[in-house]
Amino acid sequence: MRILITAGPTREPIDPVRFIGNRSSGKMGYALAEASIEAGHEVILISGPVALTPPEKAEIIQVETALQMFEAVRDSINECDVAIFAAAVGDYRVESFSDSKMKKTGRTVTLTLVENPDILGSARGGFGFAGYLVGFAAETENVETNASEKLARKGCDLLIANDVSRKEIGFDSEQNEVTVFLKDRSPHSFPQESKKEVAKKLIDLIERSASV
Repeated sequence: MRILITAGPTREPIDPVRFIGNRSSGKMGYALAEASIEAGHEVILISGPVALTPPEKAEIIQVETALQMFEAVRDSINECDVAIFAAAVGDYRVESFSDSKMKKTGRTVTLTLVENPDILGSARGGFGFAGYLVGFAAETENVETNASEKLARKGCDLLIANDVSRKEIGFDSEQNEVTVFLKDRSPHSFPQESKKEVAKKLIDLIERSASV
């Protein structure tokens, strides 16, 4: 199969030296890319800024902002059989970017934020993707309820949820523990282990589910 994978965070610039970001390391998305290649699949990896070495056999598209990731996904997704959205995309960007570094003034600064486009939510209707769609839900509470709702709302075939409030499996950790949600099936939990091992199991599940 040809698999598109998004990974890492996005950065939304405030001025030339500052940005709004998040704590995603990209480790889960990169592990999924490596597992996909090891299983014999072709991979397009759309990556936000991370401190990781990309898999040698993947086609790499480097982006920084959510809008750049949106455009890269839009341009590549319909070349693929499977799309896995593991990136932690920023929900908001600054409405007005400052071309020069903002200086301290001794006064409060107010930033107006506007919503970024919904990349996962655009896959079906916006991009017309008809392949196997996999989303991620990084939650801090009500994991099962939120994940089940997101599965249906985004038109996913499979949704992978984890509780990022847990330090041992949260951002920057080498470990993960996930629960998978599929349409018309009960949720299934994968026990805590390395992200590489979790990725191998997820790719195996996707292979079996996408070929049904």
